[in-house]
Amino acid sequence: MYQANDKRYEKMVYNRVGKSGLKLSALGLGLWHNFGSVDSFENQKAIIHQAFDLGITYFDLANNYGPVPGSAEKNFGQIMAGDMKPYRDEMIIASKAGYEMWDGPYGDWGSKKSIIASANQSLTRLGLDYVDIFYSHRPDPETPVEETALALDQLVKQGKALYVGISNYNGQQTEAITKIFNDLHTPFVIHQPRYNMFDRTIEKDLFPVLRKEGKAAVSFSSLSQGLLTDKYLHGIPENSRAAKSTSPFLHPLQVEETIKTVQHLNEVAKKRGQTLAEMALAWNLREPEIACVLVGASRPQQLLDNAKALDNLTFSSEELAEIDQILGNQSNIKWGAY
Repeated sequence: MYQANDKRYEKMVYNRVGKSGLKLSALGLGLWHNFGSVDSFENQKAIIHQAFDLGITYFDLANNYGPVPGSAEKNFGQIMAGDMKPYRDEMIIASKAGYEMWDGPYGDWGSKKSIIASANQSLTRLGLDYVDIFYSHRPDPETPVEETALALDQLVKQGKALYVGISNYNGQQTEAITKIFNDLHTPFVIHQPRYNMFDRTIEKDLFPVLRKEGKAAVSFSSLSQGLLTDKYLHGIPENSRAAKSTSPFLHPLQVEETIKTVQHLNEVAKKRGQTLAEMALAWNLREPEIACVLVGASRPQQLLDNAKALDNLTFSSEELAEIDQILGNQSNIKWGAY
């Protein structure tokens, strides 16, 4: 029977989420990959145990994580019902609705019908009475923002979520829904945007809004699908994500376009006594608006490696200037499908 490491809180950093009373572990575990029905359940348990033993308290899910969609929540729910049940009150468990989950007009986007139904399904799969945070996974261009906000507010009033968040909303969209949440007194505390050295869009668009409104962010894609690690320093390994022609997340051309930049960044990391991945995570956390960075893992050792980022979170002005110069020399990268 699993028994958590009694020293798990000694080294982890916990950051306050904006002006709320909530704190998140500086590293959070994302269950987007490696927790589906096609993955080893025993390995999933080992990763969850390792995360918690390191002091990671934030576990990030969504209704459609798998494959198959829903299986990550179901597997996590089984782990919660067994080994992790005694530790429920030490964990922040989050889920989301907004991407395609089931057939028909109600299994997608941000209508009240979709969000409420999805939240109920998620709680059933998780075997929980409530989640700590429930997110709108993306803005819905065809649903009034008031409807999405009221649906999230209802989940809190029904006791199905303690806090609410949004993900993939730009600055203007965030400002609009924040006004509604403020009027409703909804505990909206967190935004989950994409953010890394190669994608800094939110620095000018979203961060000023979060700063003004007293909200925080938990960033995903912090390692840019593996580009900001040592995996692609010398090309594309055969077993890598970029080598798979069917991968929608990383294309060989993106590796080729960034390899010189990655190599230069790696030299900066070496001088800091870090791996590139450790530096990339620490770099995200330099922003006061970032309370937590999400990391994924296919094996427990990766979490041990990522946690080393916390050993050096301070950047000198010279280091930041050098990183900015390196990134400034990077030509535009074509993201998305090819």
